[in-house]
Amino acid sequence: MTRRTPTRTLRTLQREVDDLFDQFFGRTDGGDRDTSPAWSPSTDLVETDEDVRLHLDVPGMSADDISINLQNRTLTVSGERTSERTGEDENIVRVERAVGTFHRTFTLPDAVDADSTEATYDNGVLTIRVPKTEETTRRQIEIQ
Repeated sequence: MTRRTPTRTLRTLQREVDDLFDQFFGRTDGGDRDTSPAWSPSTDLVETDEDVRLHLDVPGMSADDISINLQNRTLTVSGERTSERTGEDENIVRVERAVGTFHRTFTLPDAVDADSTEATYDNGVLTIRVPKTEETTRRQIEIQ
């Protein structure tokens, strides 16, 4: 007689499904969870009459890990988040936080002031503010 444990069967099924997803999405490293497929930070894009603001979620990164480039109307944000593992004696049970490089590109409105672009980083959120030039600010025209 064989004793069956329902939770053990569910754990086995979960492991098999995880392995299938890992293979499908490009992680075929034999189970080494240090590497993962490319990731992309969640981003909010806000446009007002005065500027365009982007808010990117990049927790666990420093300003030195991130590069911001603005050329013509194309804003590119890229960087790399590394693993925080400390020792060889760790028994990794589950890894869900993405690590590796990311690259995001955004097309901005026609006339932005690239020289006045500002970037700040606070509590894991990178905020980039790109002011619009006078030509692009909306103006209310009175009818006479």
